Amino acid sequence: MNELWEKALKQTEIIRARLPELSTFEVTPLPYVFLAESSLNRGDTVVRSGKVLIEQPSLLLPTPRLEGFEFSEDAVLNFLLVRGIRFPSLRYRHELSSLDLRNGSLEGAIREYRERLTRAEDIHTGLVVGPEEAWQFSILILVGSLMVRSSEGDVRRLFEEWRRRQQSS
Repeated sequence: MNELWEKALKQTEIIRARLPELSTFEVTPLPYVFLAESSLNRGDTVVRSGKVLIEQPSLLLPTPRLEGFEFSEDAVLNFLLVRGIRFPSLRYRHELSSLDLRNGSLEGAIREYRERLTRAEDIHTGLVVGPEEAWQFSILILVGSLMVRSSEGDVRRLFEEWRRRQQSS
């Protein structure tokens, strides 16, 4: 697991991130397209698309749950915790939509999917490149980067909600 993590850290590249911040109080769907060089068919690209449902990615929630990532939840949470990495949300549920093999290079696939998302004006789908065998960690890196980016807004929204509750009581 450590080798996969190190490989994902070194090789994961977020080509396009979700533009809107994550929702503080509701489930945020995070659709993604993950691209990797095929380890079986040299010169081709693995295309994995799906979404992660992030439940209330607030900063003040209990220990997270990782579902649907095809690895032992406890082992990965402990693995990340030992490295000082904590995901503050309650639940991250991965749902795979498709897993395909695309003829052609990774660079060509990056151009194609970047253009496709731009033409569709899709501001919600993340585009991530990483090692095929460590795709789970690459997707978690995408989720973590979005949580960091959303954290300032989370703090502000949590404070506003607390203030609203104080005024109504």
